[in-house]
Amino acid sequence: MEPTRPLVWLAAASDHKALPPPTLNGWALTSLNVLRQPFLRSPEYKGIPVGACVLSGLDNSELEIMRLWLEALPVSDWLAVIHRGQLKNTNVGRLIRHYCQDYHTLPLDTPRLANSLGHMWGMHSLTTAAHPPELTSYQNYALEGPSLAIRQTRSLLRRFAATHEPVQISGESGTGKEAAARFVHELSPRHQGPLTIINCAALPESLTQSELFGHERGAFTHALKAQKGRIEMADGGTLVLEGVDELSLTQQSAILRFLEEGTIEPVGANQPVQVNVRIVATSHTPLDQKVAEGVFRRDVFYRLGNLSVALPVLHNRLEDLPYLARQALNATEGERYQLGNTTLMSMALHAWPGNLRELQNRLRQAVLLARQLQIQPEDLGLPPAVLPSYVPRLTLDAYRARADQEAIATSLALTHQNVSAAARLLNISRVTFYRLLEKHQLQLPSNQGLPKKSDHGDLS
Repeated sequence: MEPTRPLVWLAAASDHKALPPPTLNGWALTSLNVLRQPFLRSPEYKGIPVGACVLSGLDNSELEIMRLWLEALPVSDWLAVIHRGQLKNTNVGRLIRHYCQDYHTLPLDTPRLANSLGHMWGMHSLTTAAHPPELTSYQNYALEGPSLAIRQTRSLLRRFAATHEPVQISGESGTGKEAAARFVHELSPRHQGPLTIINCAALPESLTQSELFGHERGAFTHALKAQKGRIEMADGGTLVLEGVDELSLTQQSAILRFLEEGTIEPVGANQPVQVNVRIVATSHTPLDQKVAEGVFRRDVFYRLGNLSVALPVLHNRLEDLPYLARQALNATEGERYQLGNTTLMSMALHAWPGNLRELQNRLRQAVLLARQLQIQPEDLGLPPAVLPSYVPRLTLDAYRARADQEAIATSLALTHQNVSAAARLLNISRVTFYRLLEKHQLQLPSNQGLPKKSDHGDLS
């Protein structure tokens, strides 16, 4: 008998319009109503491949709440449940396109729903079997965590993935650039095509054309047979130029025609070959800085597109540290080991110049050196936590200020930069909104002026 498969049933509805979850044979449903329970920021649903989100009857504000939950819950594939008329709703369509692999139109047809969910489960199983995770690499969890910084990064990557445009990903060493590139490919329309990664730093200048474009038999000494280049191997899929900022100006010139026309010419060939690939370029430094320094060609930069993502460093996502540390321990067979508050505080005060790679290496070291199951700071090679009299990043006031800033930015974005509407969304007066802008030294939207004197009496 086939084992029961877990399924998350996500709804955002009040009691009078709630759609009850169906009974599906072979599935164990976990029902969540996002309007009646606190926001789940923990990754407790990691490993559940399939979920269903009910979008029927939701207004725009409820759709935004649903989007936040879809972004936060680590469920792999979502199926949307909607009324057929909602397909004409731009906001619903955008949410389905960005987060869901399929949709089910009401009225609820249990056999049809079960068939769709079963197909999604099967495709996920096939993909997982074809691309088993490397459990020892931090790349497998680099984009996970509850912090605002990584959630915004995931959201941006997800939106870019839905297009066919090139994507530039920049970030310091160890921030998970390869994970981000794979994320874009797996969520893109090309996810069933090949993913080819080219390490630009290891590409010899003299072999650039042969490696990238391939060669014909007899094109040069030892060319005993024709061979496809790495670019042609990615035809129909995604080509990742890893460390594209490591290419010399000569190598950049060599790929210009390919970037411009989508054609390559194997060494020794007389005819160009048309290839259809999606480019994802990663770099240690944002490419526009390299252009300004004169070490990266401007024409190549523009042909790599204008969709860019900068990955956050570990020190700017400390909220993720306990979760990332646990994932790193699990990947090094250190499930038995624990991190106490003192050790976590030492980790939070460390600068982490090597980011996730350094975190992984230090925890591997700790598993080897620890004399007890409670890992100590010295096991990680870190000094004990000695808090200074004032640590701005860890004070309650600092977190409150950050929450204010996030609320202001989000409300303005949701109301298209309308201050009055943003204030109503936050349930505060327009005057209070302006005071918060001034307190946190946030710039006013360009189309909004300073409050009038009469506004100071407005407490609505």
